[in-house]
Amino acid sequence: MYRTALARTHRPRRFADLVGQDHVASTLRVAVETGRAAHAYLFCGPRGIGKTTAARVLAMALNCADRADGEPCGSCESCTSIWSGRTSLDVVEIDAASNRGVDDARDLRERAMYAPSDEKRYKVYIIDEAHMLTREAWNALLKILEEPPPRVIFVFATTEPQKIRQSASPVMSRVQRFDFRRVSVSDLVSRLAQVLELEGVAADENALLPIARRAEGGVRDALSLLDQVLSFSGDQVSTEDVRKMLGLVEEERFLELLEIVHAGDRAAVFPFVQALLDEGYDLAEFVQGLGDTLRAVLALSLDPESDATELSAEARVSLAAISQRFSAEDLLRLLVATADFESAGRFRRSAQPRIQVEVLLLRLASLESSVEFADLLQMLGDAGASAVPVGHRSPPVPKDPAPRKSKVTRSPAPRATPADAELPALESEPEPTSSNADEVAGVRPADEGHMDVRQAWAEALEAAKGSAPGGRLVGLRGATVAGFADGQLALEIPAGLAGDLEKFLADAGRSAALRRELGARLGIDPASLGFRVGDGGVPHRITAESARDLKLQRLVETDPRLREAVEVLDLKLTEE
Repeated sequence: MYRTALARTHRPRRFADLVGQDHVASTLRVAVETGRAAHAYLFCGPRGIGKTTAARVLAMALNCADRADGEPCGSCESCTSIWSGRTSLDVVEIDAASNRGVDDARDLRERAMYAPSDEKRYKVYIIDEAHMLTREAWNALLKILEEPPPRVIFVFATTEPQKIRQSASPVMSRVQRFDFRRVSVSDLVSRLAQVLELEGVAADENALLPIARRAEGGVRDALSLLDQVLSFSGDQVSTEDVRKMLGLVEEERFLELLEIVHAGDRAAVFPFVQALLDEGYDLAEFVQGLGDTLRAVLALSLDPESDATELSAEARVSLAAISQRFSAEDLLRLLVATADFESAGRFRRSAQPRIQVEVLLLRLASLESSVEFADLLQMLGDAGASAVPVGHRSPPVPKDPAPRKSKVTRSPAPRATPADAELPALESEPEPTSSNADEVAGVRPADEGHMDVRQAWAEALEAAKGSAPGGRLVGLRGATVAGFADGQLALEIPAGLAGDLEKFLADAGRSAALRRELGARLGIDPASLGFRVGDGGVPHRITAESARDLKLQRLVETDPRLREAVEVLDLKLTEE
């Protein structure tokens, strides 16, 4: 027996029936009611969200003899003919994908010059897939779009408006553009429930939610999936039937994986993936579901009342419980790793997707938890030098909102390199106290009114650069301040520049300007200012990574508490 698809059977007949497009429906309805309909429209948006349907409803409203408040009646002969897509003298639908040339545009232009079949009716031309028209075809339509015949309206529908702007930008100023939006999950669920009620089919409470999420905002896709589910399940739509038909991974599987990741149990990854394959799950579907699950857990971790999760009540409770076992920072790192894996594209092209998924899950299980620096200091104060067990993921510590801090993660202690051994060591100094910590870090006390030594060095170089010809200035700018004590400024420079810089500093006449500028900023007698130069190792290219590492290294050097935490707990500082 012949049966019409749900997407066609339940196509809207009125503006009020358009799902999720209230901004378009309201504007068009008022335009029809007040007689202010434009001569040309451009409907833009993703596929399956109602562009062609809205064009048909507009044509119905313009030609309906019994319309009320701008809405078509939907039952008269004119409305029925237009809604069903039957041949009509006054409403013509054209597929621009197969009628895209200049000859087709000229034919359309000539046909549009004829008056409607009735003086009270409108001729409406609906051109679908309008972005497929050639540049020459658009040029042939420009004049009639600018000065159309009376009671003639053009409606262009497209999924790619940027192509029209590229090939026929003058058209954009001759049409009214409406951007159709993807429909929300809640609106799709309501629409599917309405359709099932009209069809006389019952459904479980949460059975329609997976369909709405899979449709990704498309009403036609949602109705097509519902049609498929009805063929599978019959007169009763259950959540289990929907899951099987769509090939969705059970939520319990994702909860099991999060337990593995939390425990850092890498050995459990391989039997977990094997179980997925044994149960017939598609690994691509699993990776997509993993990303959605991590996103939902992160949203619940940040806000337990979040509306951005699109979850059933049972799933919300389960994921909210697991979210308490991870910090938001750790969940973000897990989500980023999964998103990077999916966006790289190698997985779908790989001949061995199983290995790709196993590698991803092993990485997730191997990620160590991040620790706030403030929490580290508290741990040091409470437990002295005792270390935190490696691999243990602690639940987040409740705290008041605060500015973003640096994070520290555990890493093996770096091995000493020859370059480190060659660096000149400054005289040993006593452990800094609260009274002299600033001076040890190279900073003058604030009450003396003098600036940081490194800042003074940079400004003195800028002020004295006129006395440093050519290559000498390269050596000066390559030097960095390693320390300052007893009027002696310790400098580190890359290998190969030490000789040039020492020659420059040894020349009293040429270095006088530098001493004078530096002495003024440090508040000391320029004559008593001395320099010590050390070889900083082999020159290397500065990259974004090396610059970041240098910044973090200096942060450790200038903060005694952070330096103590790094040394005692064997940590590595990272920037987020």
